[in-house]
Amino acid sequence: MTVARVIVDVPSRDTDRTFDYSIPPQLAGWVEVGSRVAVPFGGRALQGIVTGLADDAEVEATKLKPIAELMDAVPPLSAELVLLGEWISRRWLCPLTVALQAMLPAALKGKAEKYVYPAAGAEWSDEEAFFAGGLVQALQRGEPRKLVALLQQYPEHGDLLRLWLKQGRLEERQRVENRLSVKTVQTVFAPSAEALRQALAELPARARKQHEVLAYLREHPEPIAVERLAEALGTTSTTIRALYERGSIEIRAVTEDRDPYANRHFPASAPMTLTPAQAEAIAPILAALDSREHSSFLLHGVTGSGKTELYLQSIDRCLQSGREAIVLVPEISLTPQMVERFKSRFGAKVAVLHSRLSNGERYDEWRKIREGRAQVAVGARSAIFAPFERLGLIVIDEEHETSYKQEESPKYHARDVAIERARQHGAAVVLGSATPSLETYAAAKRGDGGMGYIPLPQRVADRPLPGVRIVDMREELKLGNRAMFSRALHEAITERLAKGEQMVLLLNRRGYATFVMCRSCGYTALCPHCEIALTYHRGAQNMRCHYCGYAEAEPKTCPSCQSPHIRYFGTGTQKVEESLAETFPGIRVIRMDVDTTTEKGSHERWLTEFRERRADVLLGTQMVAKGLDFPYVTLVGVLAADAALRLPDFRASERTFQLLTQVAGRAGRHELPGEVIIQTYDPEHPSITSVQGHHYEGFVRQELKLRHVFGYPPYGRLIGVTFSHESVPMLLSVGQRFATRLKEHAAAERVGTDFSDGTRDVLEVLGPVASPIARLKDRYRFQCMVKYRGEVDASRLAAQALRELDDAVKKNGLQVSVDVDPQMML
Repeated sequence: MTVARVIVDVPSRDTDRTFDYSIPPQLAGWVEVGSRVAVPFGGRALQGIVTGLADDAEVEATKLKPIAELMDAVPPLSAELVLLGEWISRRWLCPLTVALQAMLPAALKGKAEKYVYPAAGAEWSDEEAFFAGGLVQALQRGEPRKLVALLQQYPEHGDLLRLWLKQGRLEERQRVENRLSVKTVQTVFAPSAEALRQALAELPARARKQHEVLAYLREHPEPIAVERLAEALGTTSTTIRALYERGSIEIRAVTEDRDPYANRHFPASAPMTLTPAQAEAIAPILAALDSREHSSFLLHGVTGSGKTELYLQSIDRCLQSGREAIVLVPEISLTPQMVERFKSRFGAKVAVLHSRLSNGERYDEWRKIREGRAQVAVGARSAIFAPFERLGLIVIDEEHETSYKQEESPKYHARDVAIERARQHGAAVVLGSATPSLETYAAAKRGDGGMGYIPLPQRVADRPLPGVRIVDMREELKLGNRAMFSRALHEAITERLAKGEQMVLLLNRRGYATFVMCRSCGYTALCPHCEIALTYHRGAQNMRCHYCGYAEAEPKTCPSCQSPHIRYFGTGTQKVEESLAETFPGIRVIRMDVDTTTEKGSHERWLTEFRERRADVLLGTQMVAKGLDFPYVTLVGVLAADAALRLPDFRASERTFQLLTQVAGRAGRHELPGEVIIQTYDPEHPSITSVQGHHYEGFVRQELKLRHVFGYPPYGRLIGVTFSHESVPMLLSVGQRFATRLKEHAAAERVGTDFSDGTRDVLEVLGPVASPIARLKDRYRFQCMVKYRGEVDASRLAAQALRELDDAVKKNGLQVSVDVDPQMML
């Protein structure tokens, strides 16, 4: 007997193993590795994924429960993706079901529904049928009915349903169902010309509308949706269905894709002639594609060097060899431009996967890939799991971006998943960036894992990089300028408005003011659930917590001392927008931040308006800083370059340099020269001075020295373990026990504990200490940071220490979050 090994969808440590189920005879040959099944589990019906097939079970065959239902004729996950899920589970210390569920579209994350149906031999009296007529009739049909639907339809008979279930006249079963189904459209199919002629001859003369329908189909014989046909002729679906009942036409349900770009036209584009530098850069990538051996490359090209064209031509070579490609972009705001470029080059071969699509659209794009109707997937982080089976190339644009790291379980990094997946397929990986992460840069320079380094130090057509001016805002204050725009930036904006050129302004803070304070007593408006100040949003006239969503009305007087001297401090994008309008009357501003891009399609709408020059300024947070290419942008202004420099994060300097370099690259990308003005209160900081000379290598050398001294990546690795609870003493106790046990396990394996002693294998535990944001959503947070280097299996040791705390964690209701290779330290 073949046994299916199933991982059930219960994301806990106790169920993080496979369970054996028998395969019913009718499903023999259908159940495969990667199949999605419904199985009985602890009195419930649950969704599960088959991770293996075996000839023997871990328990007696007579005790095995059978698989209740096969949910897909074709497995949604390939055996390769199941293996990848197992690797993710080990690599990022998450339950296997969590890793596998991350690969499925939301439509396939099944939920259990309760159904009721009449038991064998169940009958209802005439009196019952009279009293609960509609309900009894529905049940007597013998078809299973959703319990929730019956209760909604017959709310007055809920007690009767409960009674009949108790008496055994009704039986209840659970069935796992998809959250969404394939969209079908009732479609008219015209008969042959001869059959149409005969149908017209047989129609009564008074059936004028039906005559019109048949006449239309004679002129337009292609299939057409019932609703569209009715609309075209100004008639109703009733008229069309009357013809169907006469046998004059055929109506069938036809599957229709929910295509987010159905109404968009993308003019075809041809490959561009590469510059000598581009041709040299693409050569090793094409060679790797031709060899069909796994390779990875860092394409380190300055902004405007033509990296996207290299992606396109590499994908073209990949498709020519009969294989498929994935392209990842870091920001949803980049997706519209990337979609346009890739659809223009590859047309219907492109599927798009990102979170701003509806669940239905995302599901249908996923189906295009699985069914082989698309060979290129473009999207954000989760597109790395696109269900390709002949993967030849993975491109990660702006590879340094932190958005490639998922902050919820499974806390995978798309870059690492891409390299592992490409290894399984013998595919090539191209990591592109003007400002690579220090880890990737160091790995490429050392050749770790055979990674190649490909430089592109010049812009296309030898266009110059924009000139960068650093403005010391301390000097502006000394000269009496208290405005948010320095004199240099004010003059530059005025000049661009006169010339009709465009500008990008960056301030990486949304809202109007960053905190609200009373000038009389010092009261600051804080979130009651988090240890964070509320941000003032002027449009909504409220203050909001950007962590838990709490909001309260704008205060008129101080809640503490009733003083009217409430003031708004700090500057957000809303305030900049207001100040632009006041300072430059008539200026046209598009603001792009989380508050203005919540609606579906809003990114594309704003960027299209800006491209069509219906605005002078594109103002926003980091979503305007990268990947965007507009020919008339000649000025980039950074309003607060040092905003993130003082965060308690060893990557703060690196991220500041990357953000400034990326936004600077938006200027002067075409014929018009560009200028960048950076406003700062710390003009001597290396993260800022290095941008002025476009000096990536100089910044990296200095930053790597500091990383080496303190043992931070790329000279060591990290695991962050965060404990949260309502009680601080409880957190300290459990955190200290974890740190102690982990150190004991490391000592037992003769691992060193001091990064400064030169020992190869080192593991050091920092903490427990309060997290930088010590309270979120009414729970206090303490963290331990595990630093290690060498051949230490720190993940295994940490998992072992956490297992020994399971009883304390469960008993006291603690929450534990483990982040391997964390990108955010807050």
